[in-house]
Amino acid sequence: MALHTQESLSGFIASDPQLTHTERGDARFYAKIGQEHYRREDDGSFTQTETTFHDLVAFKKTAERAHDRLAKGDKFVAEGYTREYDRATPEGEIVKAEEFVAKKIGHDLARTSYEVDRTRRQPATTQEPVGQAADAARRESSGAAPALGL
Repeated sequence: MALHTQESLSGFIASDPQLTHTERGDARFYAKIGQEHYRREDDGSFTQTETTFHDLVAFKKTAERAHDRLAKGDKFVAEGYTREYDRATPEGEIVKAEEFVAKKIGHDLARTSYEVDRTRRQPATTQEPVGQAADAARRESSGAAPALGL
């Protein structure tokens, strides 16, 4: 089976996150986000260049969870896609705009310290791949020793 990949985005939450609702009643998370950019120098060092700011949105349960857990200043990593749309300026002119639609979002583990509360977590169940489970069942019924998967 092919590996599923999507666009990703990392940065920091630059504005106070907002939770609103769409016309259909779905939760909508919005935040202005910042991305720091760096230039590698010939000596191997890095120089920080201009920080850019962008719009980030999320919808439904992702929006609700993001609003509950993310705050201005938090470093994050998100998976989703970039969407272009037409936006009216205050002067009434229609311009192209861009936003990142986060389907998944969370704190950046490389840049954030926190503790995880797993008290509500369900116990994990382990499952063998179908072929291995069937092989193991045949061995048990035949009395054969298990094969070493080396």
